Amino acid sequence: MIAGISDETREFHMTFSYSPAEGLGLEEGWTRRDPSDVAKIGPLYYVWYTKTDKGPDGYNATVWCAASPDGHRWTEKGEAIARGGRGAWDEHSVFTPNILVAQSRCYLFYTAVPEPFTNTGPDGGTKTAIGVAVSDSPDGPWTRFEGKPILKPSDDANDFDSHRIDDSCLIVRDGKYWLYYKGRQMRHSPAETKMGLAVAGNPTGPYVRHPENPLIGSGHEVLVWPHREGIVAWVQGCGPEGNTIQYAPDGLHFSVKASSGPPSAAGAYRPDAFTDTKNGQGIEWGISQQGGRHPHLVRYNCAWP
Repeated sequence: MIAGISDETREFHMTFSYSPAEGLGLEEGWTRRDPSDVAKIGPLYYVWYTKTDKGPDGYNATVWCAASPDGHRWTEKGEAIARGGRGAWDEHSVFTPNILVAQSRCYLFYTAVPEPFTNTGPDGGTKTAIGVAVSDSPDGPWTRFEGKPILKPSDDANDFDSHRIDDSCLIVRDGKYWLYYKGRQMRHSPAETKMGLAVAGNPTGPYVRHPENPLIGSGHEVLVWPHREGIVAWVQGCGPEGNTIQYAPDGLHFSVKASSGPPSAAGAYRPDAFTDTKNGQGIEWGISQQGGRHPHLVRYNCAWP
């Protein structure tokens, strides 16, 4: 037994180390940030991310893709999702992607904002929403589903997700598609971001918010994975429960199991995220973001007790 750690929570305590994600590192004039979870499709690992030449801000960007034979050496494949057309809900920017592999197809979820866009104002700026694009191959081409969001901010200004909907993370559980996401209430600060869940019977929805939302009262990035019969949430960033590892046997009622300052904007290789397992094996590595003024991507490895 590790000193100061109970047998009950020992399995949730971890350390991590960094190494280069070759091909996705610091590059003059470019920002790469907010990587997706990593999916192994055929012989290659794939990751999607926000990329822009407009500075470190992710609100003026598009979604790109890279592939790797080993998770260390990456080859950028190109732009996966461009900005939407004139007047579209995703005209200004598309960013913060994540992946679902199901029904022999690839589903690329992403956050977007329309024109005109602002990140300031009495209500906190332009609302964000989540959409999805579909392809038969991780290399694309990608087709936007119905040209509209699959999850929009609540119309009730008192709800935790009435202003911002962002940062999807998908799990297949009990034959359904569980979309964990972060939300922010109208006229509230980023420090008051919380985590919710929407569930659908098909990858493209319709997604229905869980009645017990919000499930976690903190966090900035969303990262969840199957663990034993339940779900682990790595609560990154701000709020009273920030930088913790939490566990919910039912995927809903989370409790803090360990403190952890996780890698920034981390995605993970989650080999059983889409298998509907009841014996999740956890994660060992992933891709995260580094560099406040010059964001780029790196690899991290987890070490569990």
